[in-house]
Amino acid sequence: MDRDWATPLDLDAVAAHAGYSRFHFLRAFKQVYGLTPGQYLSRRRIERAEELLRTADLSVTEICWLVGFGSLGTFSARFKKQTGLTPSDYRKRHVGRGAGLIPGCYALLWSGGFKSFEDREGVGPEKGDGTGP
Repeated sequence: MDRDWATPLDLDAVAAHAGYSRFHFLRAFKQVYGLTPGQYLSRRRIERAEELLRTADLSVTEICWLVGFGSLGTFSARFKKQTGLTPSDYRKRHVGRGAGLIPGCYALLWSGGFKSFEDREGVGPEKGDGTGP
């Protein structure tokens, strides 16, 4: 999960990889980490977003997609809950701390880029998101 934090969580696959049933994996994971796998993954995504907000020349929306959130509203709410700041306020307060700013094109290249609209579940003109005719 730490390596593929930007991809959707397939709990059955992660549990099988660990050699556990889904139920036993959930119980053991929470006992060790104090969080469910979904909560842990969300926390890791927000930590990565914090880094990108400090160092990359990307919009908040681009960072939202890059770290694996499918909704800007969900991303912003979870970010504020975890950090106490909105993503934009966090950037204003922390920009330039840490590594130098990375041009957006390099950050996109490093992360594997965006998925096309056709590859995203529930997004695209045929899904009624308002971008189609």
